[in-house]
Amino acid sequence: MDIDAAAFEELVIDELDRLPDDMVAGLENVVFVVEDRPEDGSLDLLGLYDGLALPERTQYGMGELPDRIVVYREPHLAQCESLEELRDEIHTTLVHEIAHFYGIDDRQLHELGWA
Repeated sequence: MDIDAAAFEELVIDELDRLPDDMVAGLENVVFVVEDRPEDGSLDLLGLYDGLALPERTQYGMGELPDRIVVYREPHLAQCESLEELRDEIHTTLVHEIAHFYGIDDRQLHELGWA
């Protein structure tokens, strides 16, 4: 599958808009970023939550850099064969990384079917 960066970013925005309000309403000081690949160049990682999970925050506040949720374009394209499959995988990646923001670990996500 081959989709340019701008079109992929639009898909990510569309899928963000489709997420339930109660899932995204609590996101505070978080930015969503689309990058081509992880720093190691691999195609294995679809997304990354880079920040301090909500339950771990103690004196988090003004002046803090935002947490980041990164969605990697090339790994998604390498794993998906259709636009529908790509949309589903982007959706799953967003839910997975947002869950990390709320303090849900990979084990719990696996149990819930989001890993």
